[in-house]
Amino acid sequence: MPNSTTVTEFLLMRFSDVWELRVLHAMLFLMMYLATLLGNFLVVTVTTLAESLHTPMYFFLRNLSVLDMCYISITVPKACVIFLLDNRVISMVGCAAQIFLVILFAFAELLFLTIMARDRYVAICQPLHYPVIMNPRACVQMTLASVFSGLIYAGVYTGNAFRLSFCRSNVVHQFFCDVPSLLKLSCSNTFSNEIVIFVSAVVIVGGCFIFIIMSYIRIFSAVLKFPTRGERGKAFSTCVPHILVVTVFVVSAITVYMKPTSNSPTTQDMIISVFYSIAPPFLNPIIYSLRNKQIKEAVRTVMSRMLYS
Repeated sequence: MPNSTTVTEFLLMRFSDVWELRVLHAMLFLMMYLATLLGNFLVVTVTTLAESLHTPMYFFLRNLSVLDMCYISITVPKACVIFLLDNRVISMVGCAAQIFLVILFAFAELLFLTIMARDRYVAICQPLHYPVIMNPRACVQMTLASVFSGLIYAGVYTGNAFRLSFCRSNVVHQFFCDVPSLLKLSCSNTFSNEIVIFVSAVVIVGGCFIFIIMSYIRIFSAVLKFPTRGERGKAFSTCVPHILVVTVFVVSAITVYMKPTSNSPTTQDMIISVFYSIAPPFLNPIIYSLRNKQIKEAVRTVMSRMLYS
C-alpha cells in the first residue's frame, strides 16, 4: 500500500447531519455532562466533609465519583464540539490518548463496582468480620490495585491497537475513538486484537460481572431472612438499582466490543456506546448516593454548617 494512503488523523462521527438535531444532541450531552459533574462533585464533597461518612462504603463511593467525573470528561466535551462546530478531526495521538483513558477509566470503574459489591456482601452477610476484612489499609490497597491494573491494561490494549496500519478510510464510525471502530479501518491483520477483546470480555468483564451477581444473590439470600418487611424492602431497593446499572454498563460494552469487525458500523452502535460511556457516570451518583438516606442527612448537615459558619 503506498505511503500516501497512510492515515495520520481520523474523523469522528455525529448522530445526524441535520443542524437542528445536532444542536439537540449537543444540548442533551451537555446537560448530562453538567449533571454528572454536579452530582459526583456533591458526593465527593459530602463524603469528604461529613465525618459520619468516613467508612469503607463511602470511601469507595467517593473514589467512584472522582473516576466518573474523569471518565465522562474524556468523551462528552469533544462530542459536543463535533455536534455544534462540526470539528470532527482528531489526531492519531489524540485518538490514542482517548482510547487509553476510556479503557483505563472503564476498566477501573468495573473493578470499583466489583469491590463495592464485595463490600456490601461483607457488610450484610459477615457483619462481625467487616471491620477486619474492609479495614482502611485493605481499602486503599484495593483502590490502588484497581488503578494500576487499569493503567497496565489500557497501555497494553492501546499499544496493541496502534501497532496496526490504518490505510483505508479515516472515518471512525463513533463519536469518540474506540478500538472496535478502529479495527474496521485497519489494513493489518487484526486477529490478535480480536483475541484480546474476546479474552478480556470473557475473563475480566465476564468474571467481574459473575462475581457481582453472585455477591448480590448471597446478599438477597441473607436479606430474605431479615425479620421485618421494611428492612427487606430497604435492602432490595438499594441492591436492585445497583445490579441494573452494572448490567447496562457490562452488556452495552460487550455488545459493541464483541461485534465482529467484518460487520458494517451502524448508528445503533453509537447509541449503544452511550450506555457504557455516558450513562454509568450519570446514573451512579443517583443510584448509589443521592437516594441514600445517610447522604441526604450529611448534605443537610454540611449545608447548614456552611450557612451558619
